[in-house]
Amino acid sequence: MLIGAAVAIVVIVPLGALAFIKSGIYDVGAARPHTKLTEWMTHETMIHSVRRHAAEVDAPASFTPAQVAAGFCEYETHCVACHGASAVPRERWVSGEEPDPPYLLDASHRFDRAELFWIVDHGIKMTGMPAWRGTMSDEAMWNTVAFLEAMPKMNSQDYLKWRSAKLCGAIAPPPFPGPSAIPRP
Repeated sequence: MLIGAAVAIVVIVPLGALAFIKSGIYDVGAARPHTKLTEWMTHETMIHSVRRHAAEVDAPASFTPAQVAAGFCEYETHCVACHGASAVPRERWVSGEEPDPPYLLDASHRFDRAELFWIVDHGIKMTGMPAWRGTMSDEAMWNTVAFLEAMPKMNSQDYLKWRSAKLCGAIAPPPFPGPSAIPRP
């Protein structure tokens, strides 16, 4: 009896899984959301993977207002289209992604600095979240983390003021808002 159960586990279960995969029965189209089980499994896997791999990241103890301001520009350049911001919706084309990219207003409450850096650096498979390591420097990624940490303390009007001031990408960069206008991480 025990040998039969072992054979079933070792042979039949993998063959059944392979038959399911090869059958094409599972709908991988992004037009329909994941099943609750698939959503739970992928989300839990992501959370635990990020925590495990980010344990090796040496995060800075604090961030400066200049890093927060530079991180705002990184966020505007690389993140806001998919993740939106306070009073800024995601781009319409993002609605076709499955899963939907999360709004990041509370990202620093869900992940610590090292975890946020690891996510920006490595991306997340099968979510549309790219690995920015080939495009952004470590400094730019840490600045992004600094901004993600400050964003929950920033009100919508301040975000929109920074945006309309065109602080990012100017030929001669204007001075960033004074330290009192920059939320402290």
